[in-house]
Amino acid sequence: MAIDSGVAGLENDILSQLLLTRGVAPDDLARHANPTLREFLPDPSAFRDMDAAAERIAQAVLSGESITVYGDYDVDGATSAALLIDLLRQVGAAADYYIPDRLLEGYGPSGEALVRLGEEGSSLIVTVDCGAMAHDALKQAHDAGVDVIVVDHHKCAAELPIAAALVNPNRLDESDLAAAHGHLAAVGVAFLLAIALIRTLRERGHFENRDEPDLMALLDLVALGTVADVAALHGLNRAFVTQGLKIMARRERAGMAALIDAARLKRAPQCSDLGFALGPRINAGGRVGESTLGVRLLTTHDPNEAREIAEQLSALNEDRRVIEAGVQEAAEAQIAKQHNRAVQVLAGSGWHPGVIGIVAGRIKEKTGRPSIVVALDSADGIGKGSGRSVTGVDLGAAIIAAREAGLLVAGGGHAMAAGLTIERARLDEFADFLDERLSRDVMRALENQVMQLDLSVAPGGLTPALVETLDRAGPFGVGWPGPRVAVGPVRIVKADIVGKDHLRLISAGEDGRSFKAIAFRAAESEMAQTLIHRSSGRRFHLAGRVKIDDWGTRPQVELHLEDAAFAD
Repeated sequence: MAIDSGVAGLENDILSQLLLTRGVAPDDLARHANPTLREFLPDPSAFRDMDAAAERIAQAVLSGESITVYGDYDVDGATSAALLIDLLRQVGAAADYYIPDRLLEGYGPSGEALVRLGEEGSSLIVTVDCGAMAHDALKQAHDAGVDVIVVDHHKCAAELPIAAALVNPNRLDESDLAAAHGHLAAVGVAFLLAIALIRTLRERGHFENRDEPDLMALLDLVALGTVADVAALHGLNRAFVTQGLKIMARRERAGMAALIDAARLKRAPQCSDLGFALGPRINAGGRVGESTLGVRLLTTHDPNEAREIAEQLSALNEDRRVIEAGVQEAAEAQIAKQHNRAVQVLAGSGWHPGVIGIVAGRIKEKTGRPSIVVALDSADGIGKGSGRSVTGVDLGAAIIAAREAGLLVAGGGHAMAAGLTIERARLDEFADFLDERLSRDVMRALENQVMQLDLSVAPGGLTPALVETLDRAGPFGVGWPGPRVAVGPVRIVKADIVGKDHLRLISAGEDGRSFKAIAFRAAESEMAQTLIHRSSGRRFHLAGRVKIDDWGTRPQVELHLEDAAFAD
């Protein structure tokens, strides 16, 4: 069937406008419309210590040393560890992993664990998604004669820990090219190290009698870790996720296929599935279960084992939801006392430290302010905290500054997320410190809270073809927001609450077309109450993101409602 040139031209124009409004230069539209690694991948050697790290790992591979990958317990840590373990085993190395227990060991490398791994035979340890601020732990390893390579993306202090190599685009002494990739998740940095390692081994003749690993096959891990860690989806990260979703759809990794099945996805995963369906299941192991489950799932070649682990993670994820709801209710009860704070600092005894990051994110979304949730140990008064920030407020830098000021036992992170350890007695002083440092940035962020709209249409314009055109500008996430569409004017035909607290609408326009809309977790909002109780005889403009609802006999467009305004 021939494509109408006018329609095709309109689709291309909409796509171009979406890219332009997301900061793409006019002469760079083609590259961003189809983000590939060929177009966006930098030379790994541009990163400090990258070549040194590749050389040291290659030496270990060629000499038969035992290598341990020391990962974090979240999705970025699990995917980073799985990527390097998979690669190292493919090139013939003796590679194993160590994932610390969130409750017993906390975040980051433990000096005791590093030394013990060395005593057990690992002459080289590679930390992933942690280690950039582990000065004491890495010094213990160095003093014990254990080489440690750090692969991380969290904020660094000016003084770096002792390491055989420290690869991190957020080093303060990085080149401009490498620093421009500071938005990479740790798994993205690990993938660059994989490229450098294969290149080094190739130069050493390692592949004269064996096949080189297919690096592209690792991109499913890169995509999952990047999206789940809420890394900004622009530049190289968009290419990682775009290509990684294609690899994931092939279901070649037993653990990834089992994870997709456990999430009951009947189609190839989309970008949003990585953050809302697959990622939370991997995270559940580290949050409320066994920290090694994620890496075990992503490295196994046994479909039966993969299915068992994926089912276990799904069950743990349900447990996590229940625990999370209790902590969130208790934390929200404290918000009223924090109304003058630039950053919400909420703390409680008995809160499960495995869910505080999620709760901090929920409260951040609800209040529009950076939020830190601290789980206090009733025995020793030490709290483990996790924070989430808003665009324009660098929470990670503030946490590092608070640690350097002596307010924290430990702490670090990046602009949008951070972790910390604090004494109960320092909580108020810590909150005052954040007020003084961040209040101006937070106020500026609040003042700039406007909803950017990409398109305005009548209800008849909400077609599957429009959604497909908008989706071509994806994948979408932090730093590359999904398109928002305004629809109207419309009258509300039906408005009610479904599920626990979701607002459901049926709206009709003056063109005679109607459509469904839903606003998640919005039942108690002013918007929901207005649309339910005060919509009679009024017309509205509705705004949100459009999705395909394919539950019926033919695809329909549904609006995921974010805001509403009177049209009269």
